Amino acid sequence: MTAHNEFRKIQAQGVHHITLMGADRQTSIDFWEGVLGMPFIFDQPNLDNPREGHLYFDPGDGRLITIFTNEDRKGTPDRTSTEPGAVHHIAFNVSQASFKQVAKRLDARGIKHSGPKDRGFMDSIYFNDPFGLTIEIASYRFEPPEGCRHADVMIEAHRIRVARGDYNIREEHLADAIESLVERSQQTLSADRSAKNPY
Repeated sequence: MTAHNEFRKIQAQGVHHITLMGADRQTSIDFWEGVLGMPFIFDQPNLDNPREGHLYFDPGDGRLITIFTNEDRKGTPDRTSTEPGAVHHIAFNVSQASFKQVAKRLDARGIKHSGPKDRGFMDSIYFNDPFGLTIEIASYRFEPPEGCRHADVMIEAHRIRVARGDYNIREEHLADAIESLVERSQQTLSADRSAKNPY
């Protein structure tokens, strides 16, 4: 067996699920389904610890967020660890229409949050779950062209940003990346795609 075959990569094809340590059952359901709107779809004991429950929620893409619950654990406002190896935050995608309602809906529940943050390629807002884990609600400012993924636009925009020497990604990089991806993927009989006539 060659060295190449001994060190082959394991090819990931997406996130299967994320499991978090939750509070008691009702607090967990109230947050994950009640606040974040994730349907509660499956429930069984934690098969590695019979004192805990294992709740499954659908974050909207058919994948899973699962929560270990324990009736003796109650929520705490303390920030979870941000030491190396710890989870800093988890981000969930929403549409721009939904994003514009997030702050108002958190305010109505009395949940403290960061307010909207401009990330160049997306908008973000941050708040904590019942155990102090930071949750991000994120909304892309662009839609990828047909046949492309958000990641395809991001890597192309990164290349454009670096080539121009810009500090961080901006919407102009995204627009130019989308144009570049479309030009590479679409065929045309036109020799020149630029408009010389303003009409």
